[in-house]
Amino acid sequence: MTGSTATPTVVLVHGAFADAASWSGVIAELQQHGVPVVAPPSPLRGLAADAAYVESVARQIEGPVVLVGHSYGGAIITVAGAAPNVTGLVYVAAYVLEQNESLGELQDRFPASPLGAALRQAMYPVEGGEPAVEVTIAPEAFPEVFAADVPAEVTRVLAVAQRPLAAGAFAEPAAVAAWRTKPSWAVVAGADRAINPEVERFGAERAGARTVELDGASHAVAVSRPKEVAAVILEAVRAGA
Repeated sequence: MTGSTATPTVVLVHGAFADAASWSGVIAELQQHGVPVVAPPSPLRGLAADAAYVESVARQIEGPVVLVGHSYGGAIITVAGAAPNVTGLVYVAAYVLEQNESLGELQDRFPASPLGAALRQAMYPVEGGEPAVEVTIAPEAFPEVFAADVPAEVTRVLAVAQRPLAAGAFAEPAAVAAWRTKPSWAVVAGADRAINPEVERFGAERAGARTVELDGASHAVAVSRPKEVAAVILEAVRAGA
């Protein structure tokens, strides 16, 4: 995997209940600006494992890297951002964890969003162990909770193409907080119903992130407002060049 050594490569990390295609509009915007982009599939099996995978992707890219995380992807880049060639972190409607803090601990400081009540549980096999629990959003609740500002014909597809998250990821603490040593940016989705926007604001402020709040934006802000999300990413790319 190689990228330009002059312009940082952007690595787009999706979160739970989504896949790399959720970045399609953002990818198109970045490519129009000549920015190299990689959008890997996150395993969504646990924070340490997911972060190790994304960090391995970043380390194999020549030159500087800007990590961008949506939702749970924010927790992933907080840990994976420790890779030495990562020059910046961009949080998009995301969890910004402190070292040794879990998603559950951060969320529990604020009023719950409608997401919890909309989650469905299923089991998945674990090699050499007991089956474990994974969660998705009930398809009928998906449009309102995840993507209220996205056209209905799109949300119907997104709802059935969800990637499940291992339930254990909610309790796993972040081994490191890369924002302590790397500059960060944040996009807060003002009408987010999956993550309480207060959670996003708090994490961004604690990290000292340069923050843009998009009023009326749903959790699927990268789908509904790709130009504005890409503009924040481009700022991080220019800073890391």
